[in-house]
Formats: sequence, structure tokens, C-alpha cells
Amino acid sequence: MTPTSPDKRMSGNPATQAKIDETVKQQRERKRQEKLEEYQRQLAKRKRGKVVWWAVGSAAAVLVVAAIVASIVFAPQPPPTYEAGGTGAEIAGVETFENETSHVAGTVDYPQSPPAGGPHNQVWLNCGIYDQPVPNENAVHSLEHGAVWVTYDADAVTGDDLATLKSYLPSSYVVLSPYEGLDSPVVLSSWNHQLALDAVDDPRIAQFFEEYWRSADVPEPNALCSGGLDAPGKVS
Repeated sequence: MTPTSPDKRMSGNPATQAKIDETVKQQRERKRQEKLEEYQRQLAKRKRGKVVWWAVGSAAAVLVVAAIVASIVFAPQPPPTYEAGGTGAEIAGVETFENETSHVAGTVDYPQSPPAGGPHNQVWLNCGIYDQPVPNENAVHSLEHGAVWVTYDADAVTGDDLATLKSYLPSSYVVLSPYEGLDSPVVLSSWNHQLALDAVDDPRIAQFFEEYWRSADVPEPNALCSGGLDAPGKVS
């Protein structure tokens, strides 16, 4: 005798057996449909998961790219570099003088304002950015060492204009400070050379640095521009 399937009942009545067979077939079909529906649910769930992770990954990638772009755009720009010394180039508007060098005590009555050389204090001014006027006598000593002194009218040069002016400054051998009584908004001074300017975006600012910054023609080229005096108002 052939064994009867566990899920198949038997009946001696053909009509009854047909109903039993139909019921078993329906049960099998229902189970098959249930398995198919469960498979489809799992498949849809996996697809949704992939979409979510793809979206999350894409968003994260966008944020990373945005962060990189922002770091480039908003990062502080490095200071410009200039060649030490000069080439003898002529710059329109530059005045030249013949100041002598000597160390003196006390204040000095300079022929230029701001001074562009002459007798000065034996202690040089440390190069850097100042938000207050600095002593002439110490700043002139820094000029003797090859620094460029950038002075500006604090009433005329503020905010973005001041930031633009700072963007020209090299990382060393430069002094930036406000100066009272200037005839121009900006005046650049090196030893025995001076340039007055009306605008902070004048291309001659960079030209002046190229020609006179750390010039070999100063009385004490390559002498220190640090280790001297920090005047009040030194910012950096």
C-alpha cells in the first residue's frame, strides 16, 4: 500500500474525496502564495534599504565635498612672497631721500611724516601688525634692517579696506600701523623711499614690496626684525 501524504486525507466517498483533494490543493496554493508574498516583502525591504543607504551615502558624500570646498574657500590665504632686495625698477610716485643713520636717545624731529630713515632709537620695533600708532624712533630702526613700514589713516581705512591692505603683507620684515596726520590714506616707507597712495587696491603696493622689501641697500641688511620692542597695540 502506498503511504498517504501527511497533509492528504482519504475518504471512500468519491465526492467527499474530491472536496478533500480540493481543500488540500487550496491549502498548498495558499501556503505557496504566502511564501511568495513573504519573499516579495523581503525583496522590497532590501530594495528600500539599498535606496536609504544610497541616499545616506550620497548625502554624506555631498557634505564631505561641501566641507572640502568650504575649507578651501574660507581658509586663510597664505601671505604673499616677495623677492628680497630690488632690481632698480622705477615705481611711479616713489620719493627718495638721503637720511643718515645713527642711534640717539629721546624723540627725533623727522623731515618726513611718517619718517623714512634717519637717526633712531637703538632698539628696533618688532615687525608685525599693530592697531595703535608705534614709536617713530623704533620703527625707523626696523627700516634700517630692511623692513617696510605700512602706515594708514585709521579714519579712512577700515573694515574690508584694512583687510585688503593686510593681504599684501609678507610674513616677516613688515610693520603695519595706523598713523596720525597722514596726507594720504596709505603711505609705504622703506629706508630712504616712500610712496603715498589713495587706494588700498593700488597695484603699486605689491611693486613697492617687490622693490624695497629686505633691500640690500639698507644700512643693516638681514639684521633681525624680532627680539626688539613690542609696542602697545601689537596684534600679531
